[in-house]
Amino acid sequence: MFYNSTRNSTVKVSSAEAITQGISTDGGLFVPESIPELSLDEIKAVGDMNYADRAAFIFSKYLTDFTDAEIHYCTDNAYSTKNFETESIAEIAHLFDGTYMLELWHGPTCAFKDMALQILPYFLTTSAKKINLDKKIVILVATSGDTGKAALEGFRDVEGTSILVFYPEDGVSPMQKRQMKTQEGSNVGVCALKGNFDDCQNGVKAIFTDSDVKKQLDDKGMMFSSANSINWGRLVPQIVYYVSSYAELVKDGEITAGEKINIVVPTGNFGNILAAYYAKHMGVPVNKLICASNINNVLTDFINTGVYDRNRKFYATVSPSMDILISSNLERLLYLLTGKNDILIKEWFGKLSTEGKYEVSDDIKAKIKEEFFAGCCDDVQTKQTIHEIYEKYSYTCDTHTAVAVKVYQDYKNATGDNTKTIIASTASPYKFSAAVLEAVQNEKSDLDEYDMIDKLAELSNMPVPSALADLRNKPERFNDVIEKAEQKKYVLETLGI
Repeated sequence: MFYNSTRNSTVKVSSAEAITQGISTDGGLFVPESIPELSLDEIKAVGDMNYADRAAFIFSKYLTDFTDAEIHYCTDNAYSTKNFETESIAEIAHLFDGTYMLELWHGPTCAFKDMALQILPYFLTTSAKKINLDKKIVILVATSGDTGKAALEGFRDVEGTSILVFYPEDGVSPMQKRQMKTQEGSNVGVCALKGNFDDCQNGVKAIFTDSDVKKQLDDKGMMFSSANSINWGRLVPQIVYYVSSYAELVKDGEITAGEKINIVVPTGNFGNILAAYYAKHMGVPVNKLICASNINNVLTDFINTGVYDRNRKFYATVSPSMDILISSNLERLLYLLTGKNDILIKEWFGKLSTEGKYEVSDDIKAKIKEEFFAGCCDDVQTKQTIHEIYEKYSYTCDTHTAVAVKVYQDYKNATGDNTKTIIASTASPYKFSAAVLEAVQNEKSDLDEYDMIDKLAELSNMPVPSALADLRNKPERFNDVIEKAEQKKYVLETLGI
């Protein structure tokens, strides 16, 4: 299996090269030459494996330059109870009849990003050895809240790497901010940016493709790579939990093999739902992929109209990990839907860069509508949904998951579709305790962050994850705040260049 660039189809690299580079030198994203197929019998067999073995089976289809021993080294170290608080790694909770919560937040940072970022350091260091790379790998990360902490925790003290994370100063929850500012490790760095997530992401992408910066790093024996979902090594682990959850439901007798399901994903950068798309096209029987957005509804508008327009007001919401107006992984989907037409991709994403807007062709609009349904909701509706779920089902969900539930309810009302459905639950409610507690109680609280967590634990009867409880007494290490124009200078100075 080789990998092409979305902006130059003649590029052909191994998975090890794609993972170490993170992004193609032409600014494109790496995609596999083809999507491997799974038979129903193979999917059923996945249900009899533990999660590490399930992951190894899927990775063997994509990372064909890795040996079985190398893949199992990565999966056995990443997916164990030393990193996750539950033996099944990805829990499935039954919300109500035919609707299942895929809880992806039982890892060390209590967010779905752990599912990929616990294994990415193993992928990256293994890949570097495979291609005889003798440079120090510098991980640059832009985060809307969850990726940053998950990447910091995954790469903490990993030999031969350093990691620097940028987050929007006022665009993450207090708990997300505290997680990053108290991060331990000798090779980690964190900096707040005066701006939003898109400013952080644009700056990181610009630094990645700056030839002068790359030369300066090369002279110092360093190179950049990415832990964002622009890196294929971040995206491929997310495919696993969709294959795994379908196999698990078959094994438990909740669905029959071959029965179609819907998958609902709250998403801003389009990576998590793109992984579900890959799972579908590998052979997982999926009826509809339901894309849920908050009031920053650029993806909803795009899926419904075929026009991507980031020229709109940006909102800071109670679901901050979705506060994104430039959805990077959409480029991978459009590359596939256009039949790998790199010329069209360069044209559209060039317009996005210069004009902030592009429109896809009618045939691509039709293909998108066939696969996806899209909807959005605002903060008031998000909190109402949290309250309703708590009252009806004694289940407490976070703000991002509530967006997915609300959009799913809207989908059912619009279509009457009663297909059994998996909802991706992407974070622990304790990461957004102020908004969740307000929603549950139907009133704002004047408690501090940790007293809110204690109160929420009392009401929800859910244990507080130790990773969050332990933050109470940790000292803050990182308090730098910079203007977005200073990002490049900050990176070079931090690296001693």
